[in-house]
Amino acid sequence: MNDATDTTCGHVTHGYIDHKDDLLKRLRRAEGQVRGVHRMVEEDVYCIDILTQVSAATKALERVALALLDDHLRHCVASAAADGGAVAAEKLEEASAAIARLVR
Repeated sequence: MNDATDTTCGHVTHGYIDHKDDLLKRLRRAEGQVRGVHRMVEEDVYCIDILTQVSAATKALERVALALLDDHLRHCVASAAADGGAVAAEKLEEASAAIARLVR
């Protein structure tokens, strides 16, 4: 959901809004690393060197994911937990599922 007026977590803005520039910077870095991996494969670079770059790109994306998860927990889940009820349970299940996807 891209819309800043989305209210799925009970707020007008998403939890990551205060860190958006940092997230975009990290994503640009990861994008550059993936382009570098592509170029390395095209240029028949040694496989271990390519794997090192794949690992770096993966870690960069994991840092973005963890930052987003942290913001979601602090923003949406904390707000829902304060309200309690079914919304809180739903947000906790949603966060748990997101964590499960990250560790697979």
